[in-house]
Amino acid sequence: MKYIYFIWILFLSIFSNAQNTFEPVDSQKTTIPFKLINNLIFIPVNINGADLTFLLDTGVQETSIFSLENKELKLTHLEKIKFSGLGGSVSIDGFRSDNNIGKIGNNLMNKSLSLFIIVDQEFNISSHVGIPVNGIIGYHFFKNQRVLIDYTAKKITLFHNEKLLKKRVRKFTELPISIENSKPYIHADIEMTNERKRSKLLIDLGNSDPIWLFPTLIKDFVYNRPNIDDFLGRGFNGDVYGKRSRIHALYLNNFRFEKPLTAMPDEFSIQHINLAKDRKGSIGGGIMKRFTVVFDYQNEKIYLKKNRNYEDPFNFNMSGLDFKQDGLQWEQDLVKVETKNIPSSTNETHVMNNNLQYKFTLKPLFSIAGVRKDSPAYKAGLQKDDKVLSINGYKTSDMTLEKIAELMKSHEGKTITILIQRKKELLTLSFTLEDPIPYQK
Repeated sequence: MKYIYFIWILFLSIFSNAQNTFEPVDSQKTTIPFKLINNLIFIPVNINGADLTFLLDTGVQETSIFSLENKELKLTHLEKIKFSGLGGSVSIDGFRSDNNIGKIGNNLMNKSLSLFIIVDQEFNISSHVGIPVNGIIGYHFFKNQRVLIDYTAKKITLFHNEKLLKKRVRKFTELPISIENSKPYIHADIEMTNERKRSKLLIDLGNSDPIWLFPTLIKDFVYNRPNIDDFLGRGFNGDVYGKRSRIHALYLNNFRFEKPLTAMPDEFSIQHINLAKDRKGSIGGGIMKRFTVVFDYQNEKIYLKKNRNYEDPFNFNMSGLDFKQDGLQWEQDLVKVETKNIPSSTNETHVMNNNLQYKFTLKPLFSIAGVRKDSPAYKAGLQKDDKVLSINGYKTSDMTLEKIAELMKSHEGKTITILIQRKKELLTLSFTLEDPIPYQK
């Protein structure tokens, strides 16, 4: 089972405060560093004096908080509300808080920030990302700014002066988008096998996959083979299931992507979301990371320029394992103290003896959150909740979730040997990576 490290949220019937917007304090542009993990963007946001980390997501309207990770945040005027979106159930409970102060970088401020608080702790994505994540920010970050995202430099630049932007995008490809219900949509060509079909797609930075398609909304849709049943992620209303496969190609104007991975949620998972008219699916971070991209919501335009990721293959987690981080623990490392030459008053040199010292460091703990049925790991006997101690002889405490994910996508035929703890038993299990969805005509 593969867990996508994204939460794709659609708010139902939530109306925004018209003044709820981020504005520059001064200067003509603002630069913000970000972390890129599994095609997702995480930015620093300060709310009411608390330094937090938010997922940047064009697929959401409102700013939400679902975890504080032991940080204190003062909120006032809490109002109970319900959320609805992807997943099977109808809604979950939450709260709304208005008139908060939000700051991003040194130059961007919102003095009337509305927040939506999700109290369901199962919605916390931190353990599946590997860093503390406190919330999600979307439309109110983009709506009054011209936002350049440089995936290779891991920097966002907000242009407050349109002339500066025009100079920056002279060598970019300009494409029209439409802003509907506070979200950006683009028309692209989907080529399942050999016929290109024009399709309206949400540009969804909160989705780590390259493409999502909704089979029930596409006339005469036929799943490409091979395909697999899989866990696609988690939305407001529970787990999202469907199929994974590859299509022949995706076209964005003159940009072409061959054999991209495609996720297709089942009808049950999308039954409670309010889809824009004629929408057929989404383009996610797996495509957008291949560009330097500029969003201009006010003029309904997007600018694209290839970056060094453009030709990257669309690799799949071939193990069938979903990993999560179970917090941190103190680990003892043996450290060798370097010798030093110490001159004496008699012009002699004394050499200090080598010393070994123990240093205690906080290191991550990992476990298996799920195993896809009939995958290589499933056949090898790995199970949900197994504690993962080492992979191919390397301690996982010296790894990150992203590093582990890269190993599982490395190349077909690679042998993976995992040391796990199952209750009080230590087991070493091995399997070979195998792509279950190679594209076939």
